[in-house]
Amino acid sequence: MTPQQHQEPEAPSLTRIQVLVAMGVTAIILWIIAKICLRFSGIPLMSWRWHEPDFLFGVGLGLGITLISGLGYKLITPYRQSVDFYLDIVLKPLALPDLIWLGLLPGLSEELLFRGVLIPALGSNHFAIIVSSISFGILHLSSPHQWTYVAWATVVGLIFGYSTLITGNLLVAIVAHITTNLLSSYLWKLENSH
Repeated sequence: MTPQQHQEPEAPSLTRIQVLVAMGVTAIILWIIAKICLRFSGIPLMSWRWHEPDFLFGVGLGLGITLISGLGYKLITPYRQSVDFYLDIVLKPLALPDLIWLGLLPGLSEELLFRGVLIPALGSNHFAIIVSSISFGILHLSSPHQWTYVAWATVVGLIFGYSTLITGNLLVAIVAHITTNLLSSYLWKLENSH
């Protein structure tokens, strides 16, 4: 192999507006898919309701996922490279206030589809959680070199799926997802703002 074949791919450069529009369009598409599935499948949306212990559990889960991801980032070079590639595309052009959208839009739309619709549609069992988690992981594939990030997103999907199934409340996964996105993106922006 030549030295060029060992080089990491360069992340495409997007503007702040392009990233925000892509996030918004993706959230709308996922929401539409979820609504169509609910409309024509006859399967009800996974239950979600305000319940303070579930909300706090979701926050704690998000903090734990962020901590484990941070440790992986520090200790596992392929994971760090994969995360940096993905976040260079998504986070680098964004301003700090934009991170609110990065937390809310994917946290709501992805959980609605992958945990709220897909898990009940596939039987609310281990198979359903595995399929929804793999689908969720693949959604995070931005390049053929991103398999470690996809693997991590799949594991996170399993955590979100089982927490939803165990509690019977989609709010747990939504809150955990929003917390994870907000906190990890803020920490990454702070560390990479040079």
